[in-house]
Amino acid sequence: MIFEGSLGKMHYEVAGSGERTLLLLHGWGGSTENWIPVVRDFQKDFRVVNVDFPGFGQSPEPETPWSVTEYAKLTLEFIHSLGVDTVYVMAHSFGGRVALMISQMESGVISKQVLTGAAGLPPKKSLTQKAVGGVIHALNSIMDNSLTRKLFGDEKVKALRNKVRSMLGSSDYKKASPMMRETFKLVIQQDLTDCLKSVSASTLLIWGENDTATPLWMGQTMEKEIRDAGLVVFENAGHFAYLEQYPRFKAICEKFLIG
Repeated sequence: MIFEGSLGKMHYEVAGSGERTLLLLHGWGGSTENWIPVVRDFQKDFRVVNVDFPGFGQSPEPETPWSVTEYAKLTLEFIHSLGVDTVYVMAHSFGGRVALMISQMESGVISKQVLTGAAGLPPKKSLTQKAVGGVIHALNSIMDNSLTRKLFGDEKVKALRNKVRSMLGSSDYKKASPMMRETFKLVIQQDLTDCLKSVSASTLLIWGENDTATPLWMGQTMEKEIRDAGLVVFENAGHFAYLEQYPRFKAICEKFLIG
């Protein structure tokens, strides 16, 4: 099914017919397929609504680069279209960014949420990452110079800029289309720390001990800053802890969401 909101279109799927609605929000580069076991196991107790964010899965890309704000606005509009006052949310990585922003936009629309490997806090950069960032900044300064553009022309400068980014950028950046690369840059630059104080939903945080994409300290910070939050750490698990140790994830989430 396709939801057509004021900002764009979003593909979604619905399973189950419970009185409560569980909204699933995937991570960057993911899709509805990331939640297959969750849909299978939770549709007996919930109406499970599974979305593809614009630019992923079966949803078209946004027409202009988006930040987390646009994704949250469209998702909030989608929630209101479901005909419910509140939803439960299960979000991974980038989906956690969207959930946090929604809480700031409209407190109370999410009644309970499970955030696993949620992003949104600015990373602590290593010396290598700082060095790479410095190289990119220096090269951008050179390429933005009017003399450089005069000598080589705008098209050659643009091609060189793209080549540098493809060499030094993250794997998510390299895999993305030109539109989604610009979106990715806006998303990762957005610090959502201030959103944590706005979260009124009872929040279960599930983290992989060895998560390198969203390190454990991020989960610990969210537990401290969100007023009603608890953190569960999965030993020997990474960024996709919820799939790596799915039986454990399922049991904990059932206890939290269903009781």
